[in-house]
Amino acid sequence: MSDVGVIHDIGYQRYDGPRLGRRYVFGSLFAHGFRTAFGLGRGAKSKIFPWFVTGVVIVVAVVLMAIRAQTGTVVLTYLQFPQTLGLLIVLFCAVAAPELVSRDLQSGVLPLYFSRPLRPSDYGLAKLAALVAAITAIFAAGEVIMFLGAAFTVKGFGNIFDEFQDMLGGVAYSAVHALVFGSIAILVASLMKRRAVAAGALVAIFVLTTPVFGVLAVLPSTTANQLSGLVSPGTLVGGVGDWVFQEQSGAVDIGPYGPLYLAVAVALVVGCTGLLLARYRKVAKA
Repeated sequence: MSDVGVIHDIGYQRYDGPRLGRRYVFGSLFAHGFRTAFGLGRGAKSKIFPWFVTGVVIVVAVVLMAIRAQTGTVVLTYLQFPQTLGLLIVLFCAVAAPELVSRDLQSGVLPLYFSRPLRPSDYGLAKLAALVAAITAIFAAGEVIMFLGAAFTVKGFGNIFDEFQDMLGGVAYSAVHALVFGSIAILVASLMKRRAVAAGALVAIFVLTTPVFGVLAVLPSTTANQLSGLVSPGTLVGGVGDWVFQEQSGAVDIGPYGPLYLAVAVALVVGCTGLLLARYRKVAKA
């Protein structure tokens, strides 16, 4: 037997194509995350709940459109639409956020992601942006349906334009809900590898703050009543809507504290985003 080695040509070639860089990777991760939030590209079980929530929102919008077309009655305004269906946002976050981040933690693929050129901060921001965009898209779709029905109900281009402006305000308010709820959800889910545990923790955070709000709201103190909405994400966003969009949600009387509600909401989003980025920097170093 010969001891001489043999080199076989297996046709290996260097990659000479374009290096697309961080921006392309970020965009791809965002697009994949947006699809994942709706269960696209996954099994049938992953699609059931996201599309159930989407279906409920669409059905409610169609019913509201039909009532307005038949009777001329506005049951819910565009601003009241996301506020009234806030529980659906919580449930959607509880399912979508763990799918977006907990699965990657459990499968151990993050070191592969964090090889070049994607940075840990890019990963966290892409996942957050995907969840926020998914929530906003669901409620924007419902509001567009409501607008289309109203456009054939009102008379005159001026009234249609006013209706369109009202719809844009509703979409903006939906985006506020998505930012506040989504930033909390992604942060909590990023701390837990098991999706079921992450989903339960998310529901607990959103639901258990409601009784605290209820206790503060009935205290014999006007100041405590007006500040009670700060303790719960739902009432916090409701207070922002009351002040910024002049929409009286009825959940809490914010009194003169509208700027404080807005400041707390901004601080909450910024704080959760900062902690999210710190979390993935820590994961990258592990």
